[in-house]
Amino acid sequence: MQLRLDTFGDITVDNAGQPLTAAQTIRNVLDQAVLADDVGVDFLGVGEHHRDDYAISAPEVILGAIAARTSRIRLGSAVTVLSSDDPIRVYERFSTIDALSDGRAEVILGRGSFTESFPLFGFDLTEYEELFSDKLSLFAQLRDGEPVTWSGSTRGPLARQPVYPPLEKPPLPTWIAVGGSPESVIRAASYGLPLMLAIIGGDPLRFSPYVDLYRRALGEYDGPTDLPVGVHCPGHVADTDEQAREELWPHYRGYVARIGAERGWPPPTRIEFDRSADPSGALFVGSPETVATKIAATSKALGLSRFDMKYSHGTLPHAKLMRSIELYGTRVIGRVRELLNDSST
Repeated sequence: MQLRLDTFGDITVDNAGQPLTAAQTIRNVLDQAVLADDVGVDFLGVGEHHRDDYAISAPEVILGAIAARTSRIRLGSAVTVLSSDDPIRVYERFSTIDALSDGRAEVILGRGSFTESFPLFGFDLTEYEELFSDKLSLFAQLRDGEPVTWSGSTRGPLARQPVYPPLEKPPLPTWIAVGGSPESVIRAASYGLPLMLAIIGGDPLRFSPYVDLYRRALGEYDGPTDLPVGVHCPGHVADTDEQAREELWPHYRGYVARIGAERGWPPPTRIEFDRSADPSGALFVGSPETVATKIAATSKALGLSRFDMKYSHGTLPHAKLMRSIELYGTRVIGRVRELLNDSST
């Protein structure tokens, strides 16, 4: 069982409540990554966004800097928006990160929940599905490190094209991120790639049918049926349950209201927030024991081998993020493994 962390590089505030610059936020993410490495977190995923409320638009650059400052933590994206990128360039960047980190790189591919990258890079949103499908078929061939022969509808063909730098130990670990579409689950199985479920609302156990569908689809494609399944969920750890909820709530309310206004959602209420932080909700918020118990229960119910907690939330300050990382690494991870070991005996 890997216990992991994700961040989108949300723009945070200082002690006076004033927004930090994107540059300072990026430097803080580097410090957060170093701490995560020190306290035993298994993986750090860095998201890609092209908006004023997130500082990270070039996650591979951040990951390269983190690789040079860390020694053991695995490094990857959360997620790489493959639809608006070039698969060959994505492979080249991650093979470079893999070299810098001595084999610690992995990539999580997805279509992204935001669409700003499409007009920014000159892609037509009406081709949303075609772009991802076509580019994924190319990337699936690239990850083995062999010269590629490929043709598709969104770019010119390739004939025995080598791509550099080569991986020292191919293939590149590659995940498919899914937000709840059965078609996306089946597509991940068709390529024999591990599944990462993004769970941001509701009871995580409602995703159990997607895990079952994935396992069945793997069998129908005659591939291995024991590929890892992971989930990505928001969370925050503090010394007590009350402290964790009180620290997170105003920042959670702000960023959910902001995104909700863009998408036609009503503003969040404190009742909804507390319900989401309860044992059957999607927020993993509380003391180390509370968060560990909830992770272990979710992992057991869904048959997970990876759990990614998104620890950054809107303007939640850097110091609170650092404390959450510290508690996650020093107290949550070990406790989750204890609980899972106890339940398996």
